[in-house]
Amino acid sequence: MPVSSDAVEREGDGDGSDEPTLPVNELFYSLQGEGTLAGTPSVFVRTSGCNLRCWFCDSYHTSWEPTHARMTVDEVVAEVASHDADHVVVTGGEPLVHDEIAVLLDRLDAAGYHTTVETNGTVYRDVSIDLASVSPKLAGSTPTAEKDPAGEGEWAERHEARRIDLDALAALVENYDHQLKFVVTDEADVREVEELLGRIRDAASVAVPDDAVLLMPEGATRKRLDETRPRVAELAMEYGYRYTPRLHVNLWNDAPET
Repeated sequence: MPVSSDAVEREGDGDGSDEPTLPVNELFYSLQGEGTLAGTPSVFVRTSGCNLRCWFCDSYHTSWEPTHARMTVDEVVAEVASHDADHVVVTGGEPLVHDEIAVLLDRLDAAGYHTTVETNGTVYRDVSIDLASVSPKLAGSTPTAEKDPAGEGEWAERHEARRIDLDALAALVENYDHQLKFVVTDEADVREVEELLGRIRDAASVAVPDDAVLLMPEGATRKRLDETRPRVAELAMEYGYRYTPRLHVNLWNDAPET
């Protein structure tokens, strides 16, 4: 069942029409909690399904144990319109793995919404995006045997092989206004960020300025953020990158639909 209680449970292609559908895990109104638009009232469309398996995923029910309802694009747009917000965050999971996401983004663009797409940077699509919030996954995200939430260890190799796609990253920064948002815990992570930034800058035909780079503390609960936040703030100041909070966690802890 979907996390969003108002989502419509569907089988297959929903009502049998040709209207495209998406697997929607949550659809809700809240504040953007991360990145350069933190604090902005936003409608969130959280799709289910991901091509990676970060051990610390804060959207467990879109990746490790994906749950969702099928909603048509018409239904999603109508639900978005029922909220008083000009900003829509399309997130996941990994929303760009779904072909139908292009239809939704075109519809939202035509309706005049500002759209942020939150992506892990492994998939590029030529779609309507106002801000690509790209969160490349560092080596520490890999679900090793000790950190595998499923306890099976079968995702480590696939995740490690897929987590960085330089062609996709270069295309995203070349074609969209973007921010590069990295989950970090210590200085070793920041050194890895710097190495990856060098590779992205070499691969891309546009400049990637330091002020487009954001360091975000790892943690899906207030308790965990209390542990990681101070060090990440220090590292942001030391290396000259931007620090981004996880405002929704600070406000609502790990409650769903926040």
